[in-house]
Amino acid sequence: MASRRILVSSALRASAAVRPARPIFTIAARTARPSLAPRAFAPFAKSLRNYSVKEQPTKDFKKWEFEELKKLVEDGTHDNIVIVDVREPYELFETGKIPGAINIPITTAVQSFHIPEEDFEEMYGFERPSKDKELLFYCKAGVRAKSAAHLAEHAGWKKVSDYPGSWLDWAAQNGPVESVKRS
Repeated sequence: MASRRILVSSALRASAAVRPARPIFTIAARTARPSLAPRAFAPFAKSLRNYSVKEQPTKDFKKWEFEELKKLVEDGTHDNIVIVDVREPYELFETGKIPGAINIPITTAVQSFHIPEEDFEEMYGFERPSKDKELLFYCKAGVRAKSAAHLAEHAGWKKVSDYPGSWLDWAAQNGPVESVKRS
């Protein structure tokens, strides 16, 4: 009995050694990756890409200076110009805004220039400025204002301008401030 046990166990060991085990993962790997060619070629693909180094031409908008904007605000003669503050509402609550400015935050400006009139009014609480009026954008430091001006131009406004000094310049030069209350 003991000899039979030794014979059977050694025979099993021998059969396992003769027949190599097939790993299961090669079958799964073949179905997950149909071809090795794209991966093998990938290191060389970067060198074939063509990158453009030309800068896209951008329209240069009218740039407002502090004195001319202050005169416009104090005279109240901006019937054809809509001053747009593109800062976030919490920024307006903290600092106030240029008197008469409307708030269209840059984070929602992309959609707001393209949504229907009724949706715009429901979202912001005022009518969307008509496309025949000039939109004068400002923010905190001028970066978001320039982006918003490009968005408005892309959406169809022909008269677009920005105040590069924006709020930091306005506050530093003691321009008039309209406080904004939380609603």
